[in-house]
Amino acid sequence: MEGRNFLWKGKEKCNFIRGARGELAGFARWTAEGSCLYVGCSSVNCRTIAPMIAHLRGTLLAKHPNQAIVETHGVGYDVAISVPTFTEMPAAGAEVALYIHTHVREDALSLYGFLRPAEKQLFEKLLTVSGIGPKLAITILSGMPVDEMAGAIRGGDLARLTRIPGIGKKTAERMVLELRDKLPTTTGASEASTSPASPVEEDVISALVNLGYQRAAADKALLAARGGKSSQSFEVLFREALGALSK
Repeated sequence: MEGRNFLWKGKEKCNFIRGARGELAGFARWTAEGSCLYVGCSSVNCRTIAPMIAHLRGTLLAKHPNQAIVETHGVGYDVAISVPTFTEMPAAGAEVALYIHTHVREDALSLYGFLRPAEKQLFEKLLTVSGIGPKLAITILSGMPVDEMAGAIRGGDLARLTRIPGIGKKTAERMVLELRDKLPTTTGASEASTSPASPVEEDVISALVNLGYQRAAADKALLAARGGKSSQSFEVLFREALGALSK
C-alpha cells in the first residue's frame, strides 16, 4: 500500500491509501494539530487499514444507557457504551477516560467505549464469534457483569446466557464453543493488578497500544516500568515500558 497527502477542507491533512494496482483503498485523516482522527476504508478488499483510536480522555458532555459524548480538544466523540459502563460513569461535566474499540466498515466508523480493560477485551472476544456484531456484543455486555459472563461461558451455562436479550440457544452454544478456552480464569484479578492508576499511566498504555502492542503486553510492561516506585513522568515510564517490551 502507498499513500498520497492532500488537504481536507483546506485545514486537515489527510492521506489517500492506494493498493498495489493504484486503486483507492482507503484514507486517513488528521486534525490540524497533527493528531490522527480516523482511518477509513473505501474498498471491501481493504485488509491492512487499522483503527487508530484506542483511548479517549476528556469531558463527558452527556451520557445515556447506550451512548456517551466525550469532548477531547474541541471534538465531541459519539461513543456507544454498555449499561455497566454507563452506571459507573461520573456525572456530565466531569472528566472521563474510556478504552476504545474502533469499528471500521465501508460505510461507517463507530466507537465503542469501556471504563475497564476487561470489558473491552471480552467485547473484542465476542466479535470473533460467528453471528455476533458490535451492537449485539454491547447488548450482551449489558446483560451480565464481565466476570459472571466469562464464568458462564467457561462453564457452558447456556440457560444463563440465553436469559440475555438477543441471545438464543444457537448463539449461546457458539459463544461457549468458540470462547470457552480463550477467556482468562479471573478477569477481575488481572484487571486489578494491571489497570493504570493515573492519567500518566493511561497515556503510556494508550501510546503503546497505538504503536501496535497488545493490551496485555502493554499492561505487563507498565507494571515492570512502575516497579513499585512513586509517580514518574510520562517520558520515563514510556521509555522503561518500551525497553521491557523489547527484551
